[in-house]
Amino acid sequence: MQKPSLEDVIILATQSHKGQRDRADLPYILHPLRVMMEMDPADEDAMIVAVLHDVVEDTSVTLSDLQSKGYPDNIVDALDCLTKRTNPAEAGSGVYDINGKERYSYYIRRIKQNPLATKVKIADLRHNSDLGRLRKVESWDLKRLDRYQRALMYLTNRYGSPDILVD
Repeated sequence: MQKPSLEDVIILATQSHKGQRDRADLPYILHPLRVMMEMDPADEDAMIVAVLHDVVEDTSVTLSDLQSKGYPDNIVDALDCLTKRTNPAEAGSGVYDINGKERYSYYIRRIKQNPLATKVKIADLRHNSDLGRLRKVESWDLKRLDRYQRALMYLTNRYGSPDILVD
């Protein structure tokens, strides 16, 4: 089976995110497209992962769906890393919070194990850190920005210890 083209990927992401809005009330698809534009145009796999980086987490598309459509393992593996996990059976453990959601620090550490996922997450964090795109900056946005900046320092090896990460 042939790997889907970048055009096919953009169509899938656009259809999957249809009706979703970002915090600035813009069509959500603009975010993954902006992340894609930060990738090296010669690195098609990174561009594909960038466009799809929120599809599994925020839509009904599954990793199995992508595998059945011919996405190669390296792309599916990177998307798996970029998808926050839930595990109610492990709620309250070190990895999962009391609601069974993966703690942010573990999520970022898991991403760092995959170079393709890391490359995309760095671009994602940079775009999400741009508070200028928001109509109004709330105190929660400043806390989120601090968490994103810490994750960027860790992922870009400017601070080697995961101790910098906050949940």
